[in-house]
Amino acid sequence: MVLCGVAITGFTVTVVCDVVTRTLARPWLWLQEVTMTFFIYGVFIGTAAATRRNDHLYLAALAEAMSGRKRLAFETFNRLVVLAVAGCMIYYGYLNFLDGFRSLRMPSMTPLASLYAAIPLCGLLVALFTVEQLVNGWKNGFAGKAEAA
Repeated sequence: MVLCGVAITGFTVTVVCDVVTRTLARPWLWLQEVTMTFFIYGVFIGTAAATRRNDHLYLAALAEAMSGRKRLAFETFNRLVVLAVAGCMIYYGYLNFLDGFRSLRMPSMTPLASLYAAIPLCGLLVALFTVEQLVNGWKNGFAGKAEAA
């Protein structure tokens, strides 16, 4: 969550600086690259954080209507689908990352791979958090705190 806050704050600050410097007719061209980087990493790290909190990629309403073995099976299926998506993000994101070394960002001449690295990173975090949820769910049940009371 801290990384998401850093990325959102960085994005906001760089956009404001970009607007101010352009208004003063002294633009800092590199700010657009920094802004794009903060935005992309914020989105992908936010996806992983939301997955950990069950706020994203999750069919909560359907699962809450079930109980017992039916719920266990449904929750397991949900998380296995998310795990498959995370696997695709890791594999294809890594291929995209490698391909990104062939293109450069202007004006810094940094490889686009620096942006594409966020995709497999997100996939790894989503996979980690999904496995954590599966293990905790199988061990303690999938009912949320509000439902367990």
